[in-house]
Amino acid sequence: MSIGTVVINNLNLMQGALPAVERYLLFVGAGTQDVGKLLTLNTDTDMDSVLGDAADLRIQLEYARNNAGQDWNACAVVYNPALESGIKSWADAVDVAMELASVEGVILTEPLKAVSDVEAMQAKGEAIMGKYMRPLWFGGRAPAFDPETQSWADYATAIKPLTADVAADTCLVTPSIWGYELGTLAGRLCNAAVTVADSPMRVATGALVGEWTERPVDVDGRRLDMSVLSDLDKARFSVPQWYPDYSGTYWADGTVLDVPGGDYQVIENVRVIQKCMRQVYPLAVARIANRQFNSTPASIAQNKTYFMRPLREMSRATTILGQTFPGEIYPPEDGDIEITWTSKSAVELYMAARPYNCPKKITCNLMLDLTNYA
Repeated sequence: MSIGTVVINNLNLMQGALPAVERYLLFVGAGTQDVGKLLTLNTDTDMDSVLGDAADLRIQLEYARNNAGQDWNACAVVYNPALESGIKSWADAVDVAMELASVEGVILTEPLKAVSDVEAMQAKGEAIMGKYMRPLWFGGRAPAFDPETQSWADYATAIKPLTADVAADTCLVTPSIWGYELGTLAGRLCNAAVTVADSPMRVATGALVGEWTERPVDVDGRRLDMSVLSDLDKARFSVPQWYPDYSGTYWADGTVLDVPGGDYQVIENVRVIQKCMRQVYPLAVARIANRQFNSTPASIAQNKTYFMRPLREMSRATTILGQTFPGEIYPPEDGDIEITWTSKSAVELYMAARPYNCPKKITCNLMLDLTNYA
């Protein structure tokens, strides 16, 4: 005779929400108050009391908050270069933050001094990816323009070495003509009205918030014009811009320092692929040593559906009143994922995410029809 037994197991099918850190940035700057502490910030934060004498950090955060609008959140870490030990560099501050928070990107508010600083940002991003499996991007800014001593040509000559010949496909650099460009760009990228797939150039997002109407003047009395900004754009700086006879100041491309011909020359491409990476990672961890994932045709088909879930979610569009608001990428199709077993215990997945085309140059050709229909 046997004894009747009932066993009830709770099976986790990984159907819950996946972690999302998009629009949550880490700001790092020099100061003496609360050095090495992770400071959480939102639209209600009193920046003066929280950040103290961290002037560069404070102004970039204020412009980020104003340009991001509602539901803005961020975190910050202060470092003190005067310390003999402890949190005395931006790299130390980033290391502290990585132990306490997961973010989409890192904004360094102190001016970069040399191309080696840009390379250091890229290297830090690679190190974080290797240690934490966290893809993220870095934003930095050039030294400030001095209207008392510099012409526009002098300033361009001084800062162009920062981006010349450097290969850093997760880094972008802004000039510092007004002084708050980097914070403004960071806020624009975190605006809740747009997705990670939208370019900061998007005019429908609205004009830049803040003091932008007054154009700075150089030592020779020349007022800033678009030829200066176009020259810096060609040197791979991410710059603001304006349009003739169209009110407001806007942004140009979020230029990333990828190699010529690379896929990641604009920030929206970086953000889309990094979001995909973050979403797929926990799904892959959950399949480690799980025999549901095996080399049989049925399992391969099932797991193609399983791993494509983040791409399906990112592709969802909304249509209302005849207007379609597209998802972040095209809906995945057959062939957008392939699974290859390289050994009895190792498998490789290849997945394709396809962003939408988006016009950044529009040419309107008009003509008269003088046909006499009388």
